[in-house]
Amino acid sequence: MDDQNRNLILATALSFLVILAWFVLFPPPEPAPEAPTETTEDAGGQGTTDTDVALTPPDAGAGAQPSTAQTQSPEAPTEDVARVAIESPRVTGSISLLGGRIDDLSLSDYAVELDSEEIVRLLAPVGADEPYYALYGWAPGGALEYADVPGANTVWQQVGDNTLSPGSPVNLRWESPAGLVFTREIAIDDDYMFTVTQRVENTGDGAVRLAPYGVIARHGRPDTVNFFILHEGLVQMSDGELTEDDYDALTEYPRSDAQRVPTATQEVSENGWIGFTDKYWMTTLVPEPGQSFDAVARHVPGADIYQAETRHPAVTVEPGATSESRTLLFAGAKEWETIRGYETELGIAGFLDSIDWGWFFFLTKPIFAVLHWVNTTLAAMGVPGSMGWAIIGLTLLIKAILLPLAYKSYVSMAKMKELQPEMEKIKERAGDDRQKLQQEMMRLYKEKKVNPAAGCLPILLQIPIFFSLYKVIFVTIELRHAPWIGWIRDLSAPDPSSLYNLFGLLPWAAPDPEGFLSVIFIGVLPILLGVSMFLQMRLNPSPPDKTQAMIFNWMPWVFMFVLGRFASGLVLYWIANNVITFSQQYAIMRMNGQSPDLLANIRDSLGLGRKGGKAK
Repeated sequence: MDDQNRNLILATALSFLVILAWFVLFPPPEPAPEAPTETTEDAGGQGTTDTDVALTPPDAGAGAQPSTAQTQSPEAPTEDVARVAIESPRVTGSISLLGGRIDDLSLSDYAVELDSEEIVRLLAPVGADEPYYALYGWAPGGALEYADVPGANTVWQQVGDNTLSPGSPVNLRWESPAGLVFTREIAIDDDYMFTVTQRVENTGDGAVRLAPYGVIARHGRPDTVNFFILHEGLVQMSDGELTEDDYDALTEYPRSDAQRVPTATQEVSENGWIGFTDKYWMTTLVPEPGQSFDAVARHVPGADIYQAETRHPAVTVEPGATSESRTLLFAGAKEWETIRGYETELGIAGFLDSIDWGWFFFLTKPIFAVLHWVNTTLAAMGVPGSMGWAIIGLTLLIKAILLPLAYKSYVSMAKMKELQPEMEKIKERAGDDRQKLQQEMMRLYKEKKVNPAAGCLPILLQIPIFFSLYKVIFVTIELRHAPWIGWIRDLSAPDPSSLYNLFGLLPWAAPDPEGFLSVIFIGVLPILLGVSMFLQMRLNPSPPDKTQAMIFNWMPWVFMFVLGRFASGLVLYWIANNVITFSQQYAIMRMNGQSPDLLANIRDSLGLGRKGGKAK
């Protein structure tokens, strides 16, 4: 058998097996059913329902109350409470004066579906389908009781009547029976970062001890993508260490005897953050860098509430004095450039790692950085479909980097062709003595300075690059709804065209993308993938062994159907890679005295024989 063909078949088969293992043998599991909402008893013995915020605040020192932050009376209003509008270039929504909750937020730049006018809603108040919000408060210590500090049901008063917008913060005020004046300033920038500044002024006669906190609460398990290569759930950075736990893991946290609910706490000395991440969106509490705090994540089983909390050290406020605590809140889309800007400009350590780069982060991070740069450059030049062309440009760059290795590989393959006559003679002399055959072959390779495995290496290197690019296309929001040309309007989705209706020429719709027929009636890009791979493999004649020749001939078409439902951006990369590889290999083989007979190889693979006689 021709060694170069054997190497190519082995490398391609290995690629196929790895892909098959990832995307066929390990399909995403079925979403777990949501736990029913019911009433439970919290640490203080107070009933916690799905309309409550099941928060156990930080210990404010000696005398701190062990109850929850249900600080207001049962008659505290839960409806018809005034709201403060939020209007910024990228988000819209409102803040409820009940608890001062940031609980209504939609992302103006992102539609729910490609052709939908409905925008993505990130945060929602209690009473909505999936309550998800951020709130802040103070935990009492010493002689203070929970009625003396603002909590989840405190009705705040707005100072002024302005709308929250960049450069126009909102100020809230509440006075406690103990003579404490609490104020809260909420500001927002042009993107997705809120700044929440809490202040307490002691107008009483004695010193008081309090501890500020922030909470992100999510009622019920959210509707997740539930795909094993994607993390959704808790994301936390503590002292440079990234923690990622899914919602199942939160329900299994060890229980604290003091709190009687599952909890996990991590002391953060200077720089960190904690919150919840979805595929494209994130809500994260970010204390100011240099500010120590405890990061707490837990699940309240009865109320089915997932919480991420920041608990700050208790402070003593003397009569006439004021204490202040400032926390950032990120609530928005996980855009690479935006998050990277917050990391560098605000000093938020490791914030870019909130994007799920995966195990191959050392490849996915630079790959996306280059892809983003090319896309931005082309978009600035007014090139339509810039992300698609950026993928092709990235492919060219990767192939250029690997060119020296590819050159050595193709030169070695050309030399292997020259050795074919001598190799046949060795096989005749060795007969059935396989040990002698191997020894003679190795001696020949050493004398001629040929590496028989060189043909495998460029293809093997493509495997981690392929999976890294798959990860990038799957998790980065920049590919979401990104168009290319014509019918390709979303590079993160499969090719919508179909053989079923001759790519739109026949007057009926293509099969349901989720149905089995869509796997058979593939689109234009998967067909181009199969053709480009077939032509690339035809640069070499079919191996003499019939079984190996059959594998060699069928491999492109198997890949065509296996990858047919992959994201269009990934299929586009593979097509570009095949075309560039074909050009490189053809040119290098010609430079080394080997002129591939492409048409003859195609006829041979189709069983048509070579022109002028039977195929040899």
